[in-house]
Order: sequence, then C-alpha cells, then structure tokens
Amino acid sequence: MRLRVVSYNVHGLGDDLAALTAAVRELEPDVLVVQEGPRRFRWRGRCGRLAQSLGMVYAGGGLPSLGNVVLTTLRVRAHEHWTVQFPLTPGRHLRGGVFVRCSVGRTPFVVAGSHLATDAAERPQQALILKKLLSEVDVPVILGVDLNETSGGGAWRTVADGLVDAAEATGQAGTATYPVVGASQRLDAILVDPAFEVTGYRVVDTPRTRLASDHFPVLADLVLPG
Repeated sequence: MRLRVVSYNVHGLGDDLAALTAAVRELEPDVLVVQEGPRRFRWRGRCGRLAQSLGMVYAGGGLPSLGNVVLTTLRVRAHEHWTVQFPLTPGRHLRGGVFVRCSVGRTPFVVAGSHLATDAAERPQQALILKKLLSEVDVPVILGVDLNETSGGGAWRTVADGLVDAAEATGQAGTATYPVVGASQRLDAILVDPAFEVTGYRVVDTPRTRLASDHFPVLADLVLPG
C-alpha cells in the first residue's frame, strides 16, 4: 500500500491562502504535516476550516503543539494524538510537536510533526527531546519537520539518526526548500522509519507554492511496511 506525505511550513497562513489551497489539493496527499499552522485564538475552528478547504480532516495538533498540525484523508484512520512543548527560553518562541497514531488497513504507523528553533543554542535540546519521544514510538514513524538548519547541523543529525531521509534516499538532498525566492537551504525534511520504502520525493516549486508561503512543501511517496 502506498502513502503520499507532504510536509509544509505554511508561514502562519499569512500569504496567499487560495494559492496554498490549490497547491496542496493538486498534490493529493494522504497525510499533510503542517508547521506554523493555527496556534492561537480560535485555533480549533481554524484547523477545521483549513482541513475542509483542502478536502482533508483534522487529526491532531494546533495550540497544544504550538502550530504543528497533522491532517489526513479519510483513507488514513487517526486513532489518537499527543503533543509536546519544548522548554521555553525567555524572549524566544515556544515550540513543540505533534504525534498521531494512524493506520491504513491493518498497517499501523505514527505521523509526527515538529518545528525547531531558529536559535542555534536552543535546537540541540529540542532535538534531543524530539528524538527521545520518537524512539518511544512502538510502530514505524513518519516525521515531517522544519529543522531550521541544514543536514550538516547537530540537531538535524540527532533527529535523523536511524531514520531514512527521503531526499537523500532519492538523490535530491541538494535541493533547497527555503526561501522560495532564491532558495539556498534545505531546512525541511521528511524522515521515515527504514520499514518504509521511499519511492519518490520532490521539493514542490511551482508558481502557486511561490505565492503560498516562504517555504516550499516537500513530498514523499512511500510504500507501507508489510
């Protein structure tokens, strides 16, 4: 069974929402992992409206995970979700992550999403906390994440240890995801348990995605284990 996963930093939904909606619908993901999604006032309704506009359903995240949100199609069953908030450094943004236990047919897996700090001093601790939580998951995991550093960074290496980087698995680790104008850094990743087979990956650079956010979405096509 195949699964299409998209991870997308949507820039607080502050850009062209029509372009974002059209871009995501065109990609037809089974799972969408959002960074910088609704996290403040009336976040539940905003998550619901976002899901509805994309033809998807809300599975987890929002305010409790500080803007990390997982949406799915009805093909993917979401059973439960939980969140984490990283320790706050005074004067910085509070950040966190979301975990959703899912299944397609009888195949279980967990989808996780997170967005690490822009501050290089904060990221290592956040990466360690995220990695610990990932290691406690008892089924194969899919992580959509904005690491706010490139693959040579220590936080990236911590989180990616033992997981398959979909970009590297398809020979596309050199394709940048940020910013949409003059893209120069790969900050966004889809990292998966080795039990998944990565059959495709791309950074989605289109006229619509250039209007929808300051990050490009990343897409991975997977084959589910078993």
